[in-house]
Amino acid sequence: MTDPVFDYAFTVHLNVPYEDARDKTEAALNEQGFGVLTEIDMRQTFRSKLDLEFRKYAILGACNPSLAIRALSAEPRVGLLLPCNVIVYEDEGGGGTTVSVVDPIGMLGDIDSAELQSVADDARSRLSRVADALSG
Repeated sequence: MTDPVFDYAFTVHLNVPYEDARDKTEAALNEQGFGVLTEIDMRQTFRSKLDLEFRKYAILGACNPSLAIRALSAEPRVGLLLPCNVIVYEDEGGGGTTVSVVDPIGMLGDIDSAELQSVADDARSRLSRVADALSG
Protein backbone atom coordinates (compact mmCIF):
# COMPACT_ATOMS: atom_id res chain seq x y z
CA MET A 1 0.00 0.00 0.00
CA THR A 2 1.41 3.40 -0.91
CA ASP A 3 0.76 6.42 1.27
CA PRO A 4 -0.70 9.14 -1.02
CA VAL A 5 1.36 11.88 0.62
CA PHE A 6 4.65 10.02 0.37
CA ASP A 7 4.76 8.41 -3.05
CA TYR A 8 8.35 7.31 -2.44
CA ALA A 9 7.38 4.72 0.19
CA PHE A 10 5.20 1.71 0.85
CA THR A 11 3.48 2.30 4.20
CA VAL A 12 1.70 -0.23 6.37
CA HIS A 13 -0.01 0.14 9.72
CA LEU A 14 0.22 -2.86 12.05
CA ASN A 15 -2.01 -3.38 15.07
CA VAL A 16 0.86 -4.87 17.05
CA PRO A 17 3.37 -3.48 19.54
CA TYR A 18 6.52 -1.87 18.20
CA GLU A 19 8.80 -4.77 19.10
CA ASP A 20 6.59 -7.27 17.24
CA ALA A 21 6.47 -4.98 14.22
CA ARG A 22 10.29 -4.73 14.22
CA ASP A 23 10.58 -8.52 14.28
CA LYS A 24 8.00 -8.92 11.50
CA THR A 25 9.71 -6.24 9.40
CA GLU A 26 13.15 -7.82 9.67
CA ALA A 27 11.70 -11.26 8.86
CA ALA A 28 9.89 -9.88 5.78
CA LEU A 29 13.09 -8.14 4.64
CA ASN A 30 15.07 -11.36 5.08
CA GLU A 31 12.52 -13.24 2.98
CA GLN A 32 13.33 -10.85 0.12
CA GLY A 33 17.10 -11.12 0.52
CA PHE A 34 17.63 -7.95 2.57
CA GLY A 35 19.56 -7.72 5.80
CA VAL A 36 19.66 -4.80 8.20
CA LEU A 37 23.11 -3.20 8.02
CA THR A 38 22.41 -0.16 10.15
CA GLU A 39 19.95 0.99 12.74
CA ILE A 40 19.38 4.47 14.06
CA ASP A 41 17.34 4.56 17.26
CA MET A 42 15.82 8.04 17.12
CA ARG A 43 14.28 7.73 20.59
CA GLN A 44 17.70 7.06 22.12
CA THR A 45 19.36 9.73 19.99
CA PHE A 46 16.90 12.42 21.06
CA ARG A 47 17.16 11.30 24.68
CA SER A 48 20.96 11.43 24.75
CA LYS A 49 21.52 14.48 22.53
CA LEU A 50 18.52 16.68 23.36
CA ASP A 51 17.27 15.28 26.66
CA LEU A 52 13.87 14.80 25.01
CA GLU A 53 11.49 11.87 25.11
CA PHE A 54 10.20 10.59 21.79
CA ARG A 55 8.19 7.59 20.67
CA LYS A 56 9.93 4.36 19.65
CA TYR A 57 11.26 5.10 16.18
CA ALA A 58 13.97 3.29 14.24
CA ILE A 59 15.51 3.92 10.85
CA LEU A 60 16.76 0.63 9.45
CA GLY A 61 19.27 0.52 6.61
CA ALA A 62 18.38 -2.58 4.60
CA CYS A 63 20.66 -4.04 1.95
CA ASN A 64 20.37 -6.82 -0.59
CA PRO A 65 24.03 -7.41 -1.52
CA SER A 66 23.33 -8.83 -5.00
CA LEU A 67 21.21 -5.81 -5.89
CA ALA A 68 23.72 -3.41 -4.34
CA ILE A 69 26.66 -4.71 -6.38
CA ARG A 70 24.62 -4.53 -9.59
CA ALA A 71 23.52 -0.97 -8.82
CA LEU A 72 26.99 0.24 -7.83
CA SER A 73 28.54 -1.40 -10.90
CA ALA A 74 26.06 0.43 -13.11
CA GLU A 75 26.41 3.79 -11.36
CA PRO A 76 28.84 4.35 -8.46
CA ARG A 77 27.03 7.50 -7.28
CA VAL A 78 23.89 5.46 -6.50
CA GLY A 79 25.69 4.66 -3.24
CA LEU A 80 24.35 8.01 -2.04
CA LEU A 81 20.94 6.32 -1.91
CA LEU A 82 22.07 3.11 -0.21
CA PRO A 83 21.14 1.30 1.92
CA CYS A 84 17.37 1.22 1.41
CA ASN A 85 15.74 2.89 4.39
CA VAL A 86 12.89 1.36 6.33
CA ILE A 87 11.28 3.19 9.23
CA VAL A 88 9.40 1.53 12.07
CA TYR A 89 7.69 3.71 14.63
CA GLU A 90 5.22 3.44 17.45
CA ASP A 91 1.99 5.26 16.71
CA GLU A 92 1.10 8.13 19.02
CA GLY A 93 -0.97 6.85 21.90
CA GLY A 94 0.36 3.31 21.45
CA GLY A 95 -2.35 2.26 18.97
CA GLY A 96 0.02 0.14 16.92
CA THR A 97 3.03 0.59 14.73
CA THR A 98 3.70 2.11 11.31
CA VAL A 99 6.27 0.71 8.88
CA SER A 100 7.37 2.60 5.77
CA VAL A 101 9.67 1.03 3.18
CA VAL A 102 11.39 3.22 0.61
CA ASP A 103 10.32 2.86 -3.01
CA PRO A 104 13.56 2.87 -5.02
CA ILE A 105 11.81 4.10 -8.17
CA GLY A 106 10.33 7.02 -6.26
CA MET A 107 13.78 7.93 -4.95
CA LEU A 108 15.59 7.65 -8.26
CA GLY A 109 13.07 9.40 -10.46
CA ASP A 110 13.91 9.18 -14.16
CA ILE A 111 16.72 6.71 -14.67
CA ASP A 112 18.96 7.08 -17.70
CA SER A 113 20.57 3.65 -17.37
CA ALA A 114 18.89 0.40 -18.45
CA GLU A 115 20.96 -1.64 -15.97
CA LEU A 116 20.17 0.70 -13.07
CA GLN A 117 16.50 0.72 -14.08
CA SER A 118 16.51 -3.08 -13.98
CA VAL A 119 18.02 -3.12 -10.48
CA ALA A 120 15.59 -0.46 -9.26
CA ASP A 121 12.65 -2.42 -10.67
CA ASP A 122 13.85 -5.59 -8.94
CA ALA A 123 14.40 -3.76 -5.64
CA ARG A 124 10.98 -2.13 -5.92
CA SER A 125 9.30 -5.49 -6.48
CA ARG A 126 11.07 -7.03 -3.49
CA LEU A 127 10.40 -4.09 -1.17
CA SER A 128 6.78 -3.95 -2.27
CA ARG A 129 6.49 -7.62 -1.31
CA VAL A 130 7.90 -6.74 2.13
CA ALA A 131 5.05 -4.25 2.63
CA ASP A 132 2.53 -6.75 1.27
CA ALA A 133 3.77 -9.44 3.66
CA LEU A 134 3.39 -7.05 6.58
CA SER A 135 -0.11 -6.00 5.61
CA GLY A 136 -1.31 -9.56 4.90
